[in-house]
Amino acid sequence: MRNNIYVGLVHYPVYNRNGETVATSVTNFDIHDISRTCRTYDIKKYFIITPVDAQQELTNRIINYWVEGDGIEFNKNRNEAFENTDLEDSVQSAAEMILKAEGKMPKIITTSAKIFPNTVSYAELGKEIVEDESPYLILFGTGWGLTEEIMNMSYKILEPVRGKTKYNHLSVRSAVSIILDRLLGEN
Repeated sequence: MRNNIYVGLVHYPVYNRNGETVATSVTNFDIHDISRTCRTYDIKKYFIITPVDAQQELTNRIINYWVEGDGIEFNKNRNEAFENTDLEDSVQSAAEMILKAEGKMPKIITTSAKIFPNTVSYAELGKEIVEDESPYLILFGTGWGLTEEIMNMSYKILEPVRGKTKYNHLSVRSAVSIILDRLLGEN
């Protein structure tokens, strides 16, 4: 499996239901569940992206509990999942961390519930990822989605996850699991 795939959960800048740019709250579920999913699919680093000091403080306390605190003895599997979970202030700072680690900027892949001109299928991107040695940063949005500024940074945009109904409001942690499995799963 590739060893230079990164995931970012963007809490800012994202839209709210009124189309305004906001910062959303980091949730305990997203920290835990996405860390575990990223470990399962051998993601090199899971970045929780927020510039909000209070959210960073809370997130650091949770991560440190499992990596340095009592959580190590309580649940070793959770400790292992959190070893590659980190905080960044922005998408740009996450990309710069990848540049420092990999020696080149990542190809940014974004996700959306909408179709764009550079939308790509899971099969097409999965094949590309396997054949291309470039680092990839797959971004997931919170709230009502990634802002136009972030979408414009993307190399490609993954097709939406769709069920068999018109309802399309998966939790981000469910979407991360589905998308990583479609891109990097056994098949």
